[in-house]
Amino acid sequence: MIYLDHAATSWPKPEAVYRAMDFFLREGAANPGRGTFRMAVAAEELIWQTRAFLQRLFHLPSPEQVIFTLNCTDALNIALKGILAPGDHVITSNLEHNAVSRPLKRLQEQGVDYCRARHNADGFIEPAAIEELIQPRTKLIVLAHASNVLGRLQPVEEIGKIARRHGVLFLLDAAQTAGAFPLNLQDMPIDILACPGHKGLLGPPGTGLLLLGRKVEINPLREGGTGSFSQEPTHPTHYPDRLEAGTLNTVGIAGLQAGVKFLLETGVHKVRAHEMLLLERLLAGLREIPGVTIYGPPQAEERAGLLSFNLTGWDPQDLAAALDAGYAVACRAGLHCAPWTHQAMGTYPDGAVRFSVGFFTSEAEIDAAVAAVSTLARH
Repeated sequence: MIYLDHAATSWPKPEAVYRAMDFFLREGAANPGRGTFRMAVAAEELIWQTRAFLQRLFHLPSPEQVIFTLNCTDALNIALKGILAPGDHVITSNLEHNAVSRPLKRLQEQGVDYCRARHNADGFIEPAAIEELIQPRTKLIVLAHASNVLGRLQPVEEIGKIARRHGVLFLLDAAQTAGAFPLNLQDMPIDILACPGHKGLLGPPGTGLLLLGRKVEINPLREGGTGSFSQEPTHPTHYPDRLEAGTLNTVGIAGLQAGVKFLLETGVHKVRAHEMLLLERLLAGLREIPGVTIYGPPQAEERAGLLSFNLTGWDPQDLAAALDAGYAVACRAGLHCAPWTHQAMGTYPDGAVRFSVGFFTSEAEIDAAVAAVSTLARH
């Protein structure tokens, strides 16, 4: 199979990810922080070791500012619902995943106001378009680092500086860039970063992160057992316990640690260079096929590792099914949980086909996928 759905989840994982999860379930599947016997202590140590690796990867001030979540959607919900209150104003865009749009819609029903910044046809948001929307009630800017449909990378450093200048918090959805794009939260003006563990970080499903570039007040979405301050009637207020309640997905975190170690050893810059090479090949190949319409920026360096397109005469879902059935090309078609984006680009309600690459994707696989589209274009 030619797997081109890395924007949804990465596959395959580094071999070390499989080994780490298997070892934990067989040898150390105890509840972390809930006992003093060796297995429980080892599980707790594994969790803190993983925080330390993530602190290193993202250049965080301390491992306590790494919050484990269920996935990126969970991380975004924790941040949005833990920061915003009735009367607050939020700036976002039409490029957001439903993981941002739907929580904001629910919060709007509770008295939170939000607006969407304009962008160009390629999906680029000018920083000035953000600044002109800031008002006295604005508490938060929340944006995707890269659209999961158009792939367009946003000028997050410039937008972050605008947010800091106006005393507004900046929440970055890095679902499409974490692990494949250098993110230094010590230098970049990002207050909060949400990302999944199962995409660019090469971990398993059921893992996600909320990373605090600096300590901000986020009220917990869930409360309960933490293994700390158990005598207190209320949930702990210190991070990370403040936002982590109940037993963590320790086996998933074991796999995530192996994925992060692989990235640290390989180098995120190397991952990024490989993905740009694949994108350049993909862009060049698809442009040669009559009837193909490519969405998003024309240059690979302006994109995350994905590309959406349509083929004249084909419904996107039918094209994806034909690619799978006839050529073993696995890709994603439809609205990609981003209906606002498709409305803006004129592909609603049918959507588009999306190819997305990863570190283990080869140039030969890209050539084969392009050849498959070319063959179907002639039918």
